[in-house]
Amino acid sequence: MNIHAVICTRSRDDVSETTDKLLAFLCSCGIGVYLLSGAKSLFKAYTGAYQKIDPKPEDIMIFCHDDIEIRETPEEFVRKLTESLSLPESGFVGLAGTTHLTKNAIWWDQAMWQQGKHRGEVHHPQAETPNRPNHLGTSQQTFIDKTHYGPPGDVVVLDGLFLAARKKVIDEVGLEKPEYFEGEWDFYDIHYTSQAFLKGYTNKVIDMNILHNSRGELVGRDSWHKNREAFIANTELPMEIKP
Repeated sequence: MNIHAVICTRSRDDVSETTDKLLAFLCSCGIGVYLLSGAKSLFKAYTGAYQKIDPKPEDIMIFCHDDIEIRETPEEFVRKLTESLSLPESGFVGLAGTTHLTKNAIWWDQAMWQQGKHRGEVHHPQAETPNRPNHLGTSQQTFIDKTHYGPPGDVVVLDGLFLAARKKVIDEVGLEKPEYFEGEWDFYDIHYTSQAFLKGYTNKVIDMNILHNSRGELVGRDSWHKNREAFIANTELPMEIKP
């Protein structure tokens, strides 16, 4: 069994320090990394990379953002990943998602959050403040802003910050853009993971310490809203895990 990671970045010639650290960490885990740059479509980029990698039936594929920091030991990261995908019914695993996708197709819907329908936790750097000098010199302290959605567990859909699944699941779901989507970059995560759920697989939020060094801004993202509207028009909602 091998693990492969596909990561999209803006330019190979100007890779950020965060991305460099991510690549180094994944390599230290023995994970093969496929770094894409300059892509005009995330759907096409993921599909093309997957075809070139040509994973074996037992292999695991990771699709993640280029601005995350994995705060696990390599051994723990690989263990958590492989154990969470060890069952025949395992679908996608990720960091955050919901057990109830409402008719608005927004997985982090506030009403569902208040009802305890969401799962996972996402960490963001909040601020950097100089500490008192020590014997190594002045250091910087990063304060972590933790958005807690709920405990780990089974969900219907997952956020695309970090996704992983076995080849069998990906082959059944497909990575191509659905015909009814207009935008090339948005709503891929809800499409992929909802398709796995509808095909009978179990998607799961797992306990993984990962820092996201940016925040998704959807206001003004016309393509996100258009793809969401297309998803709603072509999907039976709400979608939920039955008690």
